[in-house]
Order: sequence, then structure tokens, then C-alpha cells
Amino acid sequence: MKIKRVAIIGGGTAGWLAANHLGAELRQSDIEITVIESQEIGIIGVGEGTVPHIKKSLQRFGISEAELLATCDTTFKQGIKFVDWLNPEKHGAGNFYYHPFSSPYPAGYDITPYMLANRIEFEFSAVTACIDVAEAMLSPKRISSPPYMGEVDYAYHFNAVKFGKLLAKNAQEKLLVKHLVATIVGATQREDGAIANLILKDGTELEFDFYVDCSGFASLLIDKQLNVPFIDKSSQILTDSVLALQISTDEASEIKPYTSATAHSAGWIWDIPLTTRRGTGFVYSSSHMSESQAVEQFSKYLQLDVESLSPRKIPMKIGYRESFWCKNCVALGLAQGFVEPLEATSILLTDFSAELLARNFPRFLQDIEPLASYCNRVVSYSWERIIDFVQMHYYISDRNGSDFWRDNTQTQMLSDTLKERLAMWEIHHPKKSDFFSRFDLFDVDNYLFVLYGMKYITRTKPISAYETQVSQTQLQAVKQLSEKLCEALPSHREWLTKFLRAVTPT
Repeated sequence: MKIKRVAIIGGGTAGWLAANHLGAELRQSDIEITVIESQEIGIIGVGEGTVPHIKKSLQRFGISEAELLATCDTTFKQGIKFVDWLNPEKHGAGNFYYHPFSSPYPAGYDITPYMLANRIEFEFSAVTACIDVAEAMLSPKRISSPPYMGEVDYAYHFNAVKFGKLLAKNAQEKLLVKHLVATIVGATQREDGAIANLILKDGTELEFDFYVDCSGFASLLIDKQLNVPFIDKSSQILTDSVLALQISTDEASEIKPYTSATAHSAGWIWDIPLTTRRGTGFVYSSSHMSESQAVEQFSKYLQLDVESLSPRKIPMKIGYRESFWCKNCVALGLAQGFVEPLEATSILLTDFSAELLARNFPRFLQDIEPLASYCNRVVSYSWERIIDFVQMHYYISDRNGSDFWRDNTQTQMLSDTLKERLAMWEIHHPKKSDFFSRFDLFDVDNYLFVLYGMKYITRTKPISAYETQVSQTQLQAVKQLSEKLCEALPSHREWLTKFLRAVTPT
């Protein structure tokens, strides 16, 4: 039987990302795609940071960078600045390192051995000009830079609600995706267990051939109907709660071109700058800190009176579905799983999974079994490696001033893969060959910046005169490039202000 009608249950970022990926992939087919969105159910709306892969998706959808910047309170993100993730008593209060989006290989040459042999003299961040550009609050782009291109690599911060609306507009106008406003309360199943019909609140039943569950934590189909087990990862990542709050900003104030991630005694705080406000979130472990203590520490960070603080509390259930694709149903976004937002993983995993589904979409029902089997292996692998990467930040930190940080150093909590990799990286630094799968969404570049930003100890090896000369030459080139960019690039606020003036009708 040919698949002709697809229903996406839920809007928001996940639902409309799925609609755009499927719409772009299937635009030449006779498959009809419908997003069913309820006005009674709100969206989480705090996933406001991305990684550079989102640029490829937006271009594939036909969304211009100018439209994104003009409609979603968008700012540029050159990476993440990790503050106080090392022991403040040993490394000083306010210590920081960057996980940037630029390559750690100047001119394609691996100078890591030289950096490790000279770690007292150099911070690992010296391998890229991105850090100086970010610290100077500069834009990654010149005024004349082409769309989706900059002097250093970048992603975006944006208003998640507005981003969802942009995706919805694009899917409907350019990709002919249909939109139905209705509340789904259940579903019926066929004899083989596949989803047969959706049941609406008014009793109406709607039949489709294929279903994409983007219903958020409710997981209406993948959990409540199909009962796909949830793999709990709370023993590996201990944070389980977040207090979220939006803070208005002065239009004249400078805008940081990065996400801030500031560690505290039981977790960390995100700080995401948009053009008109900051999105902030206090991530913590409820087993190590009470809500009242969290509110108090959050208020100190924000420099606001604790009595006036009214953040939104969001519970975080860390883990993912045993299968994200079950029969004729695929789960994306929060319905698929959740890992705390330390490395902007939520939108990344949703974007990746939606693209994987689109590239492997079955045209006939009999195609589902082999495609689902393959895609489930891919997504499960990606989830496990994402959890490894997030957990590693906590595990290798030398903070030891609270039970939370001490509890994060328990070796038995690590996956076998992460345990093996960390043991290898005590002997030699991470190399591209250590990451044999293209489904490691964070690979050697990312690990190098985090490991050596956090001063991970790797055995040094003798450096030849040639390696020394090439490394020194490359570091000097990076320094010169950094100085050049810091003189030439406009401030982040200046670039955005000039752009918005140019595109806003007078």
C-alpha cells in the first residue's frame, strides 16, 4: 500500500522542523503532509540556541538568513562560554573556556601535540581566532558578508516561539504543508498494532497512513498509544529541573555573541542573548538542591530581588525512547527524548532525526520495517553519544566543593564507550579516527575544545623540530588573523542594528 497522507501531531519547533524536512524531501511526490496543532496546549519554548548544522537545514527549506534575522529576534552564536566549570579555588573565580564552532586545526594541521607539550604557556583556545572575536563582542560577519557565511563559523540564538512561526509560514507557503487546528485526545490501532486513526476532542476520527509524534512530553502516540519504553538516563546526567526566566535588555547594550553556561553548586545557568531580551535558565539537580535554594541562587546571578523572581519551573526527564520509529509512527522532539540543554542538543537532535526520517521516508507501508530498523539504530547511537558528551563536562571537572560535583565523578555512571575513550585520551589526544561513525554528532573538534578547555591530562609525547616549527607558524597565523578580525569586524549589536534598519520599512 502506498503512503499518501502524513500527519504531524503537534507544532512548535519540532513539528514544523519535521514539516519542512518532509516537505522539502517529498515536494515532487503526491504525499500530503498535515500538521495538527492544538490551541489548548502550549509549547516549552526555551530551546533558543543552535549549532551550525541548522544553517544547512534552513537553506534546504528555502528560508533566507535575512528573514530569520528580521523575524525571530535572532542573534549570532559563535559558541558557548563555560564559566566556573573548573574549581574556582584552584583556577580562580570566573575561570572560563570556550567551546567555539571554529576548527581546532589551523590550516588543517593538528597542533594539539604541541599545545599539550606547552600547556603552561598556551591556553588551548589559542588554536582559533574565534575566542578573541567573541570576547570582543564582535559580529562573526562583516556588513558585506554573504548570507549564511562569516569570517568565523556561527549558529544562532532566537525566540523559539517566533522561530516556530517562521517554520510554519515557510512550510505552508513554499512546501504546501497543510495546517489543522484541533486537539487530539487519542488514537485507534490496526490489528498489527499500527496507528489507524486519530481521535479528536470532538469525537471526530481522522485517518492517515503515517504519523509523526511531535506532541512534546505528552508523547500521545509513541508512549500512550504504542507504549514504546523510555530508556532512563538520570543515573548518568543528574540534573532534573530548570527554572526559566526571560529578562528584558536595554536596546543600547552590547550583545554577547555566545551562550554563557555558568556552573553553580548543583548544576549550571544558561544565558542566551536575543536582540530585545535574555533567555536564562537555572539548571539543577533536585536531589542536591531545593527549589527555594535554586531560586535564591538564581536571583543572585541575575542580580534581582528574590521576592520579585517568578521563574517557570520545568522538570527534566533525561532519556530517550527505545525506538523512535515504531510501525507507522515516528517520534521527534521532546516526544522522542530529552537531555539537558548544555550543548544546544534539543534542536540538534530534532533537526538531525527529522532529516534522517525525510531522507529515509517510506513510500510504501512494506518499506517501513527495514527503514525503521536502520533509523532506530542510528538514532539510538546518536542519543548515546550525545549523553556521553554532555556527561563528560561534569565528569572531568575538578570542582569538588559540593556533593553534586563529587557525585558526578563516579566512574560506574559512564557508558563503556565514554569510559574507553577517556582512558585512551589519557594516553593520546583525540584524533579523527577515534570517531568512526558519522553519527557522532559531536566529534573530535568538539571534544578537543572541551577536554583541553577543562585541562584534561593527556600524556605528552616528544615533538620534532618540524612539528614545533609548523605549530608555531600556525599559532602565529591565528594570532595575526585574530588581530585583523578584531580591527575589521563591527560589534555584534552594531551589525544587527544596521541590518534591522536596512530591512525595516520606514
